[in-house]
Amino acid sequence: MSVDRSTGATSGPASGVTAEAASGVTSGAVSAATSGPASGATPGAASGVTDSPATRLQALFEGHRLTPTQRRIAHSMVRRAADVPFLSSVELAELAGVSQPSVTRFAVALGFDGYPALRRHLREVVPAEPAAEAGSYNEYQQAVEAEIENLKHLAELLADPRPVQRAGRILAASRPLPVLGLRAAASQAYGFAYFAAKVHPDVRLLNEGGTMIQDRIDAAVRAGASALLCFALPRHPREVVDTLAYAKEAGLTVVTVADSAFAPVARYSDLLLPAAVGTGLAFDTACAPMLLGRVLLEAVCDDLPDAQARLEEFDAHAAARGLFVD
Repeated sequence: MSVDRSTGATSGPASGVTAEAASGVTSGAVSAATSGPASGATPGAASGVTDSPATRLQALFEGHRLTPTQRRIAHSMVRRAADVPFLSSVELAELAGVSQPSVTRFAVALGFDGYPALRRHLREVVPAEPAAEAGSYNEYQQAVEAEIENLKHLAELLADPRPVQRAGRILAASRPLPVLGLRAAASQAYGFAYFAAKVHPDVRLLNEGGTMIQDRIDAAVRAGASALLCFALPRHPREVVDTLAYAKEAGLTVVTVADSAFAPVARYSDLLLPAAVGTGLAFDTACAPMLLGRVLLEAVCDDLPDAQARLEEFDAHAAARGLFVD
C-alpha cells in the first residue's frame, strides 16, 4: 500500500510474506532473550538473515545465560562489531565500562579458555578491517558519527524485513492497541501512538507509570486487546519490566523496541526489535529507536486495509478545520 505523506505517515510496499512463513522467524534482529543453542554455523544460512559482523556476534552469544555485566560487554561488542577483533581485553573493558577481569570471565562464560582465545575466534568469524579513526572530530561530531553507525547497523538488521512485518501483523490485529513507554522511552511511545491513531481504530498510550498502569492493561484486555507494543530504553525502569510481566500474565503478545537484544525486557518480550542508542553525550540519543518505530508503523499500515482511507479522511477534516499552515 502507499499512504499519503502529508499527514506525516510513511509509505512503502505491502508485505507479501504470509503469516505462516513469518510466524517462526528468528534472527539477529529479533530475540526473545538469550535462549536457544549457540551455533558455529554462519548465522542466516538457513533463515535468510543478512550476514554481517553484528549478526555473527549475536549468534555467538545466543544460548548463554549471561550476567548483567556480561550482557553489557556483549552489547558493546555488537555495537562495535567491526572493531572488536582488534581490541585488547583492557580496551574492551574500557569500551563496556567494566573491569578487565570481567572481560576474562565473560570469555570463559562463552566457553573459551580466556580472552585471547575469544579474540582469535572473533578474527575468524568476524573478519573486518578496523574502523577509521575519528581523527579531528570534536565530541559533538563524534556523537553524530556514532548515531550514523547505529543507523547503519539498523539498516543491516532490516535487510531481513520478516521480523518487522510479523510485528506489524501482530500489532495491527490488536483492538485496542496499548503502547507502553516510560521515562526516557515516553517520547518514543507518544510519537508512535500519535501517528498510529491516524490509521488504527483504537490506540491507547501508556506513558505514565504508577498504580493505574495495570488497571489500564486490564481494561485493554477486557476490550479485546491481543498485543502490546513497548518502547524500552536505558536506564530501564523496573516498572517497565514489571508491567511487561503483568501484560504477559494477562495474555498479551509483547512486541518490544529496545536498545539491545540483551535488555532486561527481553525475557518478557515475544518479539524484540533492537535499535542501539548513542551514549557519547551526557544524555543518550535515540535516533535508531525512533526510526525503527516509524518502520514498524509502516508495517502496521501495510496490515490495515483501510489505512489509506483513514488518512484521506483525516486530510479532509484537517483542511476543513485549517489545522496546518502549509
